[in-house]
Amino acid sequence: MVFPIESEMKESRHFGKILALSMGLISLMYGAFGALGYFAFGPDTKDIITANLGAGWISAMVQIGLCVNLFISFPLMMNPVYEIVERRFGGGRYCLWLRWLLVLIVSLVALFVPNFADFLSLIGSSVCCGLGFVLPALFHLLVFKEELGWKGWTVDVGIVTLGLVLGVSGTWSALVEMFSVKELGLLSWRFLSVKAYWYSVEMKVKFLN
Repeated sequence: MVFPIESEMKESRHFGKILALSMGLISLMYGAFGALGYFAFGPDTKDIITANLGAGWISAMVQIGLCVNLFISFPLMMNPVYEIVERRFGGGRYCLWLRWLLVLIVSLVALFVPNFADFLSLIGSSVCCGLGFVLPALFHLLVFKEELGWKGWTVDVGIVTLGLVLGVSGTWSALVEMFSVKELGLLSWRFLSVKAYWYSVEMKVKFLN
């Protein structure tokens, strides 16, 4: 998403400063929002914070705002995907049906994947850490390794190490959460099956007596 935005800017030389300022403000807002949510609800904070708000006009307004945000930001986030798919299957031309197909696929994944919050955590930990931390620093290190001093090497290696640690720990945590939920559901199903079996046996005994 970064490169299409930079190429469309009128003065692309300011892109680095604007990107750093934007990412800093977004990180600050996300961190403050997460901290306030945890301070308000503590350990009972849910993956989707609107689930903690209950019913009422405040919850409805927040959900409407999230829908508007998704409606506005989704085309921007999908724009690089559209361009790649159109270059591969549409000859580089604008193709409306391909874009509709991609939107349909993403919508079906969001609707039918069970425990989607855990699945999203897994993707974010395993893929986004690599794309956001490991690969950029690694590419920078490989391309400019002859020009970098020890400070540059230290920064790049530190970013790669941080990305690997966050990615591995986040992926492990997401997998544990996913399998624990699955195992809990399996145990509940087995318990109900055994209970139903013994109930049927009891009813048969009463009927015979």
